[in-house]
Order: sequence, then structure tokens, then C-alpha cells
Amino acid sequence: MNTKLLLLAFALLIAAHIPLRGEMIYDITATDLDNETRKLEEFAGKLLLIVNVASKCGFTGQYENLESLYQKYKDDGLVVLGFPCNQFGGQEPGTSEDIKSFCSLTYGVTFPMFEKVDVNGPNQHPLYSFLAGESSPVKGRIKWNFSKFLVGRDGKILERFGSMTNPESSKIKKAIEAAL
Repeated sequence: MNTKLLLLAFALLIAAHIPLRGEMIYDITATDLDNETRKLEEFAGKLLLIVNVASKCGFTGQYENLESLYQKYKDDGLVVLGFPCNQFGGQEPGTSEDIKSFCSLTYGVTFPMFEKVDVNGPNQHPLYSFLAGESSPVKGRIKWNFSKFLVGRDGKILERFGSMTNPESSKIKKAIEAAL
């Protein structure tokens, strides 16, 4: 009897230390706008600013600010990752090719952009389950386009910023500079 309890306790202890799928940001994959599957592991050791974006939103002008921020800090290790989302007022109706063309021609976006994802609901992308799910330090439903998550070089979530916070605000710049 004691042996069975000991084995059960040992099994539970081991299971508690095995990360669940999506618990580690670097285990997550996403498809970019060129239809290439990319493992976020390629960004390990970088500071990440992850943003759900849309082409027909009142905050769409933030693409310009995101690109400016990326250019300013990319040599120091910042990577901006854009994830189009059509869940808020249908403000990202285009195809991947439409999105890529719009971002490049309108805002000169050079940071990595990914295919449309759901950031909330039953089809929530694993990245957003990681960023906003129950085990996140900044958990909670994404409320609108251009919500931003700052993820440290170690893959841990540092901060969350809402749509109203401009990417070039002193609040975001200070957080980036402190983490670099």
C-alpha cells in the first residue's frame, strides 16, 4: 500500500514538472504571411513585442509606430511580431497577400508578420492562450486590436499594453529599455 502511494506521489511530482503544450512560448508555432510555419523558438533570447493588428482599425496608424520602434531597437534585440486578427468589427478582412501588401506599401513594415489568428474564443491561437490565458501574469480577454505584450528574453511575459497605448509612448519605451 505504501509503495503504491509512493509511486503515485512520485508520478504526480514528475507530471507537475512537465510543461503543458503552450506553457513555453518557444514551443509555439505560427504561420507567417508567406505560409511558412515558424517556431517561436527562433526568437529565443530576443525581447518580443507581440501585437494583434488590423488594417481597417482606428489604431492602424500604429503600424508606423511599431515599425519605428522596431528599427530603433532591433539591433539591441527587440523583435516586433504582428498577428492580424479579424475578431473586432471585421477590421482585418483581407487575405495574407492583401495584408502583406498593405503593411509593406502603406507603412513599410519589415518586422515579422503572421497569418490571421483568433486571439479570443474557442479557436484562440496557442500564442494568445499563453499570453492571456489563466496561467498568464497578465491574463484576461483581449479587448481590441493593437493590444501589445512585452515578452522578455527568457520567454516570460513582462507587461501588457492596451490599444490606446501608442507603441512609441514613454511607457512602452521605458519598459523596452529596462528589459534590453
